[in-house]
Amino acid sequence: MKKMEHIVKKVEKDSIAWEMEIEPGDILLKINNEEIEDIFDYQYLIQDEYIEVLIKKPDGEEWLLEIDKDEQEDLGIEFENGLMDEYRSCHNKCIFCFIDQMPKGMRDTLYFKDDDSRLSFLQGNYVTLTNMSDKDVERIIKYHLAPINISFQTMNPELRCKMLHNRFAGEALKKVQLFYDAGIEMNGQIVLCKGVNDKKELEYSIEQLIQYHPYLQSVSVVPVGLSKYRDGLYPLEPFTKEDAKEVLETIHKWQNTMYEQYGTHFIHASDEWYLLAEEELPKEERYDGYLQLENGVGMLTLLKNEFAQALCEAKKNSAYQKKTETLSKRRITLATGKLAYQTILDMAEQMMKAFDDLDLQVVAIRNDFFGERITVSGLLTGQDLIAQLKDLSLGEKLLLPQNILRSGENYFLDDITVPELEETLQVKVDIVKSSGQDFVDSILNI
Repeated sequence: MKKMEHIVKKVEKDSIAWEMEIEPGDILLKINNEEIEDIFDYQYLIQDEYIEVLIKKPDGEEWLLEIDKDEQEDLGIEFENGLMDEYRSCHNKCIFCFIDQMPKGMRDTLYFKDDDSRLSFLQGNYVTLTNMSDKDVERIIKYHLAPINISFQTMNPELRCKMLHNRFAGEALKKVQLFYDAGIEMNGQIVLCKGVNDKKELEYSIEQLIQYHPYLQSVSVVPVGLSKYRDGLYPLEPFTKEDAKEVLETIHKWQNTMYEQYGTHFIHASDEWYLLAEEELPKEERYDGYLQLENGVGMLTLLKNEFAQALCEAKKNSAYQKKTETLSKRRITLATGKLAYQTILDMAEQMMKAFDDLDLQVVAIRNDFFGERITVSGLLTGQDLIAQLKDLSLGEKLLLPQNILRSGENYFLDDITVPELEETLQVKVDIVKSSGQDFVDSILNI
């Protein structure tokens, strides 16, 4: 297989690469006479105070550059492919995989299943370990890449093979011990499926995972996401309120045990369990520093705490308070998924109570595209937003949460763009970052 060329995309001004006349379009061939497989080889090899860099110019001429620099000083190069290698896809057929539950006809990138351990370190992705070779394990340990985020699902090897539909899935768990022995920090995830890996299986998995503490820093338990496109797939049922209470009881029991012994809660339930069980969200101190935010663990608690602080500061802003005295009501619409609706509504009501000029309308968008069981805002589509907002008086602007768009993109999952949404609804759309401060600032135009 032909190796990927490491093409320079950008050179930082006044950097070492800039001074050495490395330019966009150049190709990095070797460092210290060693070929580069990916970004980790590159970062490792440029650490020394003296390095030799072999560059190929667009006309085919090769330059061998001898560079003296400070130890660990960066060269100032950005490559066209951030990983500097092909992304590795997943070969499992997990019974809970959400990508298998998507309709046909969407853009190709949405069907790519990644299971690349390097993206676990770079982007926080969770990997199953089944796509990780012995060489990959050795490189992680050599470069001390951490934390590695692992999708455990279960610590029962036989059940794991069944859930991942991969006969090597149970054997792959042995790699966790290698990381533990090498002192590699890890985080874990369990996607809980009713009647499969819950109840006694969940108890067993937690008991086994605790043995990898402290290098295994945290484990989240999240409910399986079920779309309406499950024809022909493994029959899975949604969790009920009673199920959620039972899951929380198990998690809280182990949290208490871990906190008494180690001063950490270790095992965490995603926010969805508390909302489904209709139980109060935990206080901030129970989240051990929010290690699992990307899995929706503590996200609403953090948002509410940040909001309370930001609102308190905004009330002290005399310039804004004076400004509101001469303004008429400002109608603003906030749209979100059903999961966060009550939290956003409570925050909006506090804003209106604090500032007389605000008229905030909060709309819970029903997910007709994937099905009503999907309640997170990150899986809402442009067409659902249009269908459910087009007949409403939206006011001067529409606020949408940042996770409704893929990182760095300006369109929704169904390829409708933000400008198209603005034109159809005839309203300005603002994308609000995930913090409580950004929530307040977006509404007050601070």
